[in-house]
Amino acid sequence: MADLADGETTQIKGSAASPYVLRNTGGVYSCSCPAWRNQSVAIERRTCKHLKKLRGEAEELARVGGAAPPPKREAPAGEEEEPEGKGPPLLLAHAWAGDVDLAGWWMSEKLDGVRAYWDGTQFLSRLGNRYHAPDWFVEGLPPVPLDGELWGGRKKFQRTVSIARRQDRSDHWKELRYVVFDAPAMDAPFEARLAFCKERFRTHPLSHAQHHPHERCTGTAHLKAELARVEALGGEGLMLRQPGSAYEVGRSTTLLKVKTFHDAEARVVAHAAGEGRHKGRAGALVVEMANGTRFSVGTGLSDQERRQPPAIGTLITYRYQELSDGGVPRFPSYVGLAIDKKL
Repeated sequence: MADLADGETTQIKGSAASPYVLRNTGGVYSCSCPAWRNQSVAIERRTCKHLKKLRGEAEELARVGGAAPPPKREAPAGEEEEPEGKGPPLLLAHAWAGDVDLAGWWMSEKLDGVRAYWDGTQFLSRLGNRYHAPDWFVEGLPPVPLDGELWGGRKKFQRTVSIARRQDRSDHWKELRYVVFDAPAMDAPFEARLAFCKERFRTHPLSHAQHHPHERCTGTAHLKAELARVEALGGEGLMLRQPGSAYEVGRSTTLLKVKTFHDAEARVVAHAAGEGRHKGRAGALVVEMANGTRFSVGTGLSDQERRQPPAIGTLITYRYQELSDGGVPRFPSYVGLAIDKKL
């Protein structure tokens, strides 16, 4: 049977007017057909009849560990749909609305990476999907839960995503660091948990793992100055942690994010043809929010992403300034694929 090399694509004629695009990205196989897109499992466990036709049914079933699940159920109106898989017990942040005095809170840079929960043996995403880190990357990490971020540096979100989603445990992981900001299993105040992380990596240093430094916020002026400094360097924003707080599962007002711009997710529903220098490739992504609102995201795409834009049905992250009176994001900009998020 035929196969695709890493980074290679091919097309197969299906029932639609246009052929379906099959792609291999770091051992993760995808197809642009609706049957592949509408599955409710992690992307590395999806398959379809087109991939089976190309690679062979036995090969595909061995890769994903069984037959493909049925298409995802649509949530009834007014019902919030929960992820199919059980994710790790993560603490999630609220956005700061300016209504809380943050003097005395612990302040750190909000890393533009991929959230990763270390359960003592493996890395898990927010939705419970495994990140296939090489053995050398996980060697030396403690056998206790840690909460942190797989980070490739500022302005490298998409590169970080492309490495984290690979299944071949390649040397590309040398571009990433695991930055730890909490120890969820410790029954202790935040300061003690942070001290544990710092001491662990001081006594067991790793070139690719470290604790995330925090400092006390002295007030609004300090907050604004630090936010401006981080954003000028290409950072995403700030995280503020309430002193003495416990590690709670779910969204908590003890963890606040502070950003000039907002991030959100939307699903790609079409590719708008480019004009001028973008003629012959995608000029913008037509995307749809969870409430059905559609808009175009035309900035933030690289030339390569315009030549091979995210497939129809893919979930992306975009950044915007504010919502219009009609609820449409203003000045949306493409950030990257949302591999561990749910719409």
